Amino acid sequence: MLYAGAMSAPTSYRDAYARLSRIAAELETGEADLDRVLPLLEEARAAYAECKGRIEAVRGVLSGDWGQDAAQDPEEGEEDEDDAF
Repeated sequence: MLYAGAMSAPTSYRDAYARLSRIAAELETGEADLDRVLPLLEEARAAYAECKGRIEAVRGVLSGDWGQDAAQDPEEGEEDEDDAF
């Protein structure tokens, strides 16, 4: 039977990853009760979605305008000065 906080959202990536690892280890033993498999898979799906969402958010920041602006500012400033003359 699931404990009360099993399906609550984790507070961090590390928490979600730990839940996912724990569930994988339990399922890999092959000893999980059949009645517990479905709740474990649902919990694993939620933890996986949390991890994936956080990874995608970090990728978005790293590949988005924030990273490009920092790299382009010096060049854009020089081009503007050249165009003024």
